[in-house]
Amino acid sequence: MKTLEVVATLCDYPEWHIGRSETGTVVEVLDGDHVLVEFAHRTGIAYATVPMPIGELIQLKDTPAAPSEWGDA
Repeated sequence: MKTLEVVATLCDYPEWHIGRSETGTVVEVLDGDHVLVEFAHRTGIAYATVPMPIGELIQLKDTPAAPSEWGDA
């Protein structure tokens, strides 16, 4: 995983008030097994920044639509 990638949790973390499938952004790679993930409200205000094992996260991938798929703007 790399910095600024979007991830989702595979487990609940009640101690941090983070539920399974909650999305966050990798803000730092700590080592080969852990990353620092920031979780934020839709308003952009962070409510948790947590070191997490990579094995308990899934990287979310989004493929932007090609201009030909945009339709009439």
